[in-house]
Amino acid sequence: MSKKQKLELTWIGKENRPRLEPRILLEDPEKSYHAAHRVTDHDLFDNRLIFGDNLLALKALEQEFTGKIRCIYIDPPYNTGSAFEHYDDGIEHSLWLSLMRDRLEILRHLIADNGSIWVSVDDNESHYLKVLMDEVFGRANFVANVIWQKKYAPANDAIWLSDSHDHILVFAKNKTTWRPNPLERSKDSDSAYKNPDNDPRGPWKAGDYACNKSVDARPNLYYAIIHPLTGKEVWPKRTAVWRYAEDTHKVHVTEKRIWWGKEGKNGVPAFKRFRTDIDSGVVPQTIWEWNEVGHTQDGKKEQIALNPNDPFGTPKPERLLNRIVEIATNPGDWVFDSFGGSGTTGAVAHKMGRRWIMVELGEHCHTHIIPRLKKVVDGADSGGITEAVGWKGGGGFRYYRLAPSLLTQDKSGNWVISKEYNAPMLAEAVCKLEGFTYAPSDTVYWQHGHSTERDFLYVTTANLNHDQLQQLSDEIGSERSLLVVCSAFRGRKEGYPNLTVKKIPKAVLARCEWGHDDYSLKVENLPKAPPKPGQQELGLSADSRR
Repeated sequence: MSKKQKLELTWIGKENRPRLEPRILLEDPEKSYHAAHRVTDHDLFDNRLIFGDNLLALKALEQEFTGKIRCIYIDPPYNTGSAFEHYDDGIEHSLWLSLMRDRLEILRHLIADNGSIWVSVDDNESHYLKVLMDEVFGRANFVANVIWQKKYAPANDAIWLSDSHDHILVFAKNKTTWRPNPLERSKDSDSAYKNPDNDPRGPWKAGDYACNKSVDARPNLYYAIIHPLTGKEVWPKRTAVWRYAEDTHKVHVTEKRIWWGKEGKNGVPAFKRFRTDIDSGVVPQTIWEWNEVGHTQDGKKEQIALNPNDPFGTPKPERLLNRIVEIATNPGDWVFDSFGGSGTTGAVAHKMGRRWIMVELGEHCHTHIIPRLKKVVDGADSGGITEAVGWKGGGGFRYYRLAPSLLTQDKSGNWVISKEYNAPMLAEAVCKLEGFTYAPSDTVYWQHGHSTERDFLYVTTANLNHDQLQQLSDEIGSERSLLVVCSAFRGRKEGYPNLTVKKIPKAVLARCEWGHDDYSLKVENLPKAPPKPGQQELGLSADSRR
């Protein structure tokens, strides 16, 4: 394989990509919820809970939130076989990879330049997902594979090895500029600092004065140190010379940073590293033990406390999400989860003062997520990280659902504008289709949206004629331009230098898969294109075209 080639994950139907309709989002004020009054000056009210297919929801958010999300956490279906009891693993696996690829590509667009994505997965798909994410995000942007100890005891009924951990794959949008926040120091971290000699500079701990370099590699670090009690020369090992140059050592002596033991009888020196010398935080590590971030039973207990009659089946503990949000964001940043589940991501982000967006299609959006978030807003959720972060309630969220497809077929099979669309919905939908910002003017009837300060869009179901188009052209003037999207027009559409006229639905009919409401993990969504002759159904191939 040449240096220009790279390994690429392949699967049945990879070449098939959905043509997604960029739906608009409709708020349901009755399901939105806000605190009765402000609790702090930092309360956040613009959080979003979206009910609908998560791939369509991602497409709906793409225009507004591209490059704005600081942290994405998703906990997608793990593809353990439960979703497809009657189908072979090859079909199931291909579907799962297509589901993930289509979503990851849009998620990448949403991430800010200083943002990151964290994906929970188990051993069934973790290694394939890593290669897939290498393709989508770039292998150079892989940060880490975090190991979360989800169970604290072995499963004695396991046939092979007891499964005790999950993976959390971490990628940055741009690893060269992304940096994790340090974690708050624990009491255990500070307990190593003592003050046996009553040093006025405070607690310290002894550090090795030698390093693992040999005298051949670092001859300048091989020198004698005079023991202050005996006056004898102390030499390092030839295979482990001093850690500091001789001039630096003299500074350490002057600053009284050398420790020879409580009575000065140690044979080798140690370096006194004071608690005040180090940063306030700790660099995050890649192994997260259950006693630090919780385990699956913690997540279940939190759910039982929130919903004792019908607890969510597979929740993540709040401490786990707290760790991710602490590392990846700052207060006020956007946190996004397109597999909302029981709502843990939004609940934790809310308590930590981050803005959040969650998407969920299942009915538990209404039975579990909304009641949970209402308790968070009201300050009535005493579990999870509430006490640790000092959460007292406040803020709120807006509930949205996906609008129906813009186009539908009539009795004759012709594509027409859905009757569920009123004029404002139609204008907003066309703006999204054409890449315009929806911003209707209160005073200028033809200003429904804009792409620049001088380029506007006008949507109408009227049948426009030459006189009406000419009037529009005259009002626009030579310094501005207008895209006119109408149901029909009579006469010519050319001859107006500042107008572009399109007819709907004809102008947009070929762009999207209209009327497609479900892109979830289902067998009927399996791409029908068969593999090419001789091509393996699943594997790694060398592709020199990329």
